Amino acid sequence: MVSDARQPGRSADIALREQLSNLQALLVLSMLMTENDDESAILNLAATSVPSLGDCRLEGAYLVDRGWQATSLAGAAETRTDLEAQFAVISVAGGAISVVGQEWGWAFALRSIEGHFGFLVVGAVAEPPASTQFLLRVLAQQTGIALANARLHGRERARAEELRMANATLEQTVAALERSTAIHDRLTSVAVGLEGQDGIARAVHELTGFPVAVEDRHGNLRAWAGPDRPTPYPKDDAASRERLLHRLSEHQPVRDQGRLLALAQPREDVIGVLVIIDPEAKADEQEAVALELGATVLAMELARLQSVAETELRIGRDLVEELLAGTDTATAVAHARALGHDLERRHRVVVVDSPGREPDGDVFFHAVRRAVRDTGVGTLLVARGAAVVVLSDTDHPWESLRSAVRKELNGARCRVGVGGPCDQAADFPRSYREAQLTLKLQEATGAEDRASAFDDLGVYRLLSDVEDPKRVERFVRQWLGSLLDYDDHKPTDLVMTLTAYLECGGAYDATAAELSIHRSTLKYRLQRIREISGHDLANPDTQFNLQLACRAWQTLRALRQS
Repeated sequence: MVSDARQPGRSADIALREQLSNLQALLVLSMLMTENDDESAILNLAATSVPSLGDCRLEGAYLVDRGWQATSLAGAAETRTDLEAQFAVISVAGGAISVVGQEWGWAFALRSIEGHFGFLVVGAVAEPPASTQFLLRVLAQQTGIALANARLHGRERARAEELRMANATLEQTVAALERSTAIHDRLTSVAVGLEGQDGIARAVHELTGFPVAVEDRHGNLRAWAGPDRPTPYPKDDAASRERLLHRLSEHQPVRDQGRLLALAQPREDVIGVLVIIDPEAKADEQEAVALELGATVLAMELARLQSVAETELRIGRDLVEELLAGTDTATAVAHARALGHDLERRHRVVVVDSPGREPDGDVFFHAVRRAVRDTGVGTLLVARGAAVVVLSDTDHPWESLRSAVRKELNGARCRVGVGGPCDQAADFPRSYREAQLTLKLQEATGAEDRASAFDDLGVYRLLSDVEDPKRVERFVRQWLGSLLDYDDHKPTDLVMTLTAYLECGGAYDATAAELSIHRSTLKYRLQRIREISGHDLANPDTQFNLQLACRAWQTLRALRQS
């Protein structure tokens, strides 16, 4: 009887010990959860602990911001949807819910001081005792606290990482600023010190460690700093160069053929290019900064040089005008010395024109100026009418000057006339007239554009030097008078036809090609020439006098245009 009386007390003690044991387990579990910063691991700990607390199981953990986690309802989309609909009805404190396949279901709230996270959904075949429900409620609370703690740690780690990244970015920014300041200071000293294009190339080389080149508009090397200077310096064709300059004008720096390039263009007609030689593409942002600042300093240097050149050009124009007008020798020599020009060297007057060009202000003048500079013909020049007059202190291959001007004009027409030598200031007006005459003879003879020197005119030169032009006119009238009169009254070119025929040595095909007429037309014209003039074109003496008369006629035409 005694043992029966004590049985309820012993059962209560066992239940109490089990409850204490479960609470102790929850305490340990809480410590494990709190020390863990992985939400998935925390939920897995909660899921595995539910069965140990009573005859029930975790159906799933539902987080408001992440949906279902650690759920046994995988694939049961409809079941999950039904449970979520019930969550909308119960309060954030949780409550009874209906779980498919279970007699009892409860949504235990996952909460912490930070707020509501979601629910632990527990199901059982029968309603668990109150003690078990208490333990489940404690488990849910500890899970919510652990989740809040994990998220807090996550935010702290994120902030720490952001702070680390910010510090790293700040360090990089400070380093870049210090580097940019050093680049700016070095290049400023180059600009202030007027170290020129060589100094700019040298400074950028020192700042970057890469070989550096300065190129002009056409790709010619103007300065180099660093090792392995190529000889000869590589140069693109004109079309490729223009495409590259167009790219540089749109954005810079630009990579091209193992080089990093930046454009320096203080004025439309002044262009320089600063180049870092970088075949392995190792140059980074700092090198690009040095290149762009270097290009800015180069633009300043080019602008300075251009200003100096324009001043010298203006003074040089005045000197050229004085010489062409016939100033006295002492005055001309003094002005030339002020420009650093040796006027006592032998000179020639060169006249350059471009027939058929529309008036375009300084475009033609600057094209000739660049060609004269690049070919080394001279530095003193002035625009006169549609032509440009150059005082050259060298005997140059004049055709190369003409080619250089045509290149500057993109292939437009160009003619060059070169006067005789000038050994003193008084000779310049005469040389200028001679240069003009050579151009007019080109036009009068219908010759192709070329570079002609007065010294090479042969009989034309003799004829132009005749003191009494009337004697030449009488000779022309004697041999060509009837033909000239006929041409004046009829729309014919018999004198020009005869001239071309004699200059081609009497060759029919060559003459027809020269005049761009059919061979039969040429024969007809020659027959008319014989009939009108009465001359025998087959007679050598007659041919000589006729050819001399034709050349004299062309010379007179040119002189009348002077």
